[in-house]
Amino acid sequence: MPTKILVIKKLNLNNAVLLVGLPGIGLVGKIAIDYLMKELHPEKIAEIYSYSFPPSVHTKDSKIELIHDEVFYLKKGKQDFLFLAGPVQPTLDPKTGTSEEHYEFSETLIGFFKSIGVKEIVTLAGINIGDKRLDSNPNVVVAGTDNEVVSSWVKIGAKEDKKEGLISGVAGLLVGLSRMYGVKGVCLMGETNIQLIYGDNGSAKKLIEVICKKYNLKIKMQSIAKDAKEIEKTFKELTKQLHALEEEPTEQNTKLPYVR
Repeated sequence: MPTKILVIKKLNLNNAVLLVGLPGIGLVGKIAIDYLMKELHPEKIAEIYSYSFPPSVHTKDSKIELIHDEVFYLKKGKQDFLFLAGPVQPTLDPKTGTSEEHYEFSETLIGFFKSIGVKEIVTLAGINIGDKRLDSNPNVVVAGTDNEVVSSWVKIGAKEDKKEGLISGVAGLLVGLSRMYGVKGVCLMGETNIQLIYGDNGSAKKLIEVICKKYNLKIKMQSIAKDAKEIEKTFKELTKQLHALEEEPTEQNTKLPYVR
């Protein structure tokens, strides 16, 4: 099945901004988009289904539904916003997914969003910087379709990365393909550690701050700030324990016999 979009409410937008946050490294993009929606209360307007999603269904209260992503709408002043959020994106595992699925999914989305008036796509993701994440506040790294759009984000606090690299999945492909459709796009990446599999709220918080500054959005940050401190504290403690365990067997190996 190609990707299908079930429209719940039809809209014709003007110069709308699409914000995308799906699961990825450190769950940074997903946490950021979910928090923004929690604070801003957008209205759901569409659901997205695709064969590129895992072959599973979601159950709740003994009811079954296909796994899907969702699109939400918000108007702030004269600016229209769309939010693409959900629990899944096409798999990056070459054993279970194909590159064709990724391209079909992203191109279907771009065609749909352009048709309803989206002029700018902002994808949110994480970028792995390893253990450096434990000792420093995360930066927001930006990459985009042209120098002008990148500069507009650098001016409000994002950081350019001059090194060559790859952005995998929807976060990169949506922006890459958007140029073919005449839509401006950027990917905002919060610095994180790939081992933060349960989420890097601190990095997500930095993404939210940059987005709010760019679009003059006012939201409360106390909740995510508290979660960020607790997660970073726990991760640092766990890392120290793991380092201690790695060193301990080396000292004992000379004293203990080999046991099969």
